[in-house]
Amino acid sequence: MIAVIQLGGHQALVQKGDVFSIDKIDVEEGKKTSFPVLMVSETDGKNFQIGEPVLSGVTVEAKVLSQYKGEKIRVFKMKPRKRYRRTIGHRTQKTEIEILEIKGAAPKKAAPAKTTDKKDAPAKKKDA
Repeated sequence: MIAVIQLGGHQALVQKGDVFSIDKIDVEEGKKTSFPVLMVSETDGKNFQIGEPVLSGVTVEAKVLSQYKGEKIRVFKMKPRKRYRRTIGHRTQKTEIEILEIKGAAPKKAAPAKTTDKKDAPAKKKDA
């Protein structure tokens, strides 16, 4: 089963056992947290449910593995012919999480396609 979850201002497609980095969340290492689910589906993409905007009763449980700083980003500002040059930088705070399980309602199975047998319509009468 796969799900699209909401992570702050971002979204992520996850399934059980995924490990990935997100922007920092205020949860201690080793603790569990949950995220709202926007969409849930089978792994093949069939039988899906879409929330408006989130699915009620469905959450994704995740465990925080570590809190760390990302790579350094350097920003260089310059104005030509004015002797203005500035170099600044920062390291974004990151959180590494592991998806434990997708809790809640499983996607509904699609109903079998209805077969409608078209009956022969009565022949139209020709006006003489």
